[in-house]
Amino acid sequence: MKRRSFIESSALFGASLVGTQIISTLNNNWIEPAQAQLKELNFGVISTESQANQKPLWEPFIAALSKSIGIPVKAFYATQYAGVIEAMRFGQVHIAWYGGKSYIEAARIANAEAFAQTIATDGSKGYYSHLIANKNNPITAAAKRQGGDKYVLQNAAKLTFAFNDPNSTSGFLVPSYYVFAKNKVDPKKIFKRLIFSGSHEATALAIANNQIDIATNNNESLERLGKTNPSARQKIEIIWTSPIIPSDPIAYRKDLPQDVKNKLRNFFYNFKDKKILEPLQWSALVPANDKTWNPIRELDIAKQVLDLESKPNLSSADKKKLNDLNNQLRALQSN
Repeated sequence: MKRRSFIESSALFGASLVGTQIISTLNNNWIEPAQAQLKELNFGVISTESQANQKPLWEPFIAALSKSIGIPVKAFYATQYAGVIEAMRFGQVHIAWYGGKSYIEAARIANAEAFAQTIATDGSKGYYSHLIANKNNPITAAAKRQGGDKYVLQNAAKLTFAFNDPNSTSGFLVPSYYVFAKNKVDPKKIFKRLIFSGSHEATALAIANNQIDIATNNNESLERLGKTNPSARQKIEIIWTSPIIPSDPIAYRKDLPQDVKNKLRNFFYNFKDKKILEPLQWSALVPANDKTWNPIRELDIAKQVLDLESKPNLSSADKKKLNDLNNQLRALQSN
């Protein structure tokens, strides 16, 4: 995927919202992995849907990983994306599956380092963010005719709207930039009601049950919903699609022992069991590095810049921050 197919060369974006609900409980138990012999690894799984749905998908993969590397591995499920980030930050999660937005936050504060990238069952290295509505909602036909993003902006005062999670790429960052920030609109100020549902599954069900007018989602989660709750999926209409987003990273803590990193890379790069991978919507995992998700960083910075530029009057502190953000963007683009 070409980086420019995801964000424009002048794009600047971002709002990092990180929950800290579990910091105090983790801080007392923090162990620096490199300074202690690892008897067990914890694998973080971000909350794209309920734990009840995720466990049957992930447990076979976790078991295969544990067998391959010769170290017991336990899955760590959290109700918010920030839960996995904070757990890695305090040494309670050693390796994790992230989305792009949650990964760049984990790289910033949790010593995370991406080493693998997921490949979808169709062979692609990307996916798409969507805006969705209920097929039977009277607004849906008009939104499709006009374009879902344009319809949302023009009718926001009459609409209820749901994001997924503040650390979600497709459920927050991407639609926040392309639908709102680029149009100099603050979503917190324009809707009749705005909520964060917590997961892609939750936003989809809120739409299917007519609890919200419009919500964010992505093509992979909607495909999953078609399998776990086909009647709900049949009620959902896509009204907007984003440019392609880089597919998900697998990251470990930088301070893991080198022999453990080597075992992890060997497993992820060579694991080909379709019966275990396909339920996760993967065909393979391939080598990657931190720079693979620089387009997400650019997008993150871009939102911050556009948010600042939308202010009627910039203070000296705002101007300094704007200059710093533009310097960060130039540095990213020169790499």
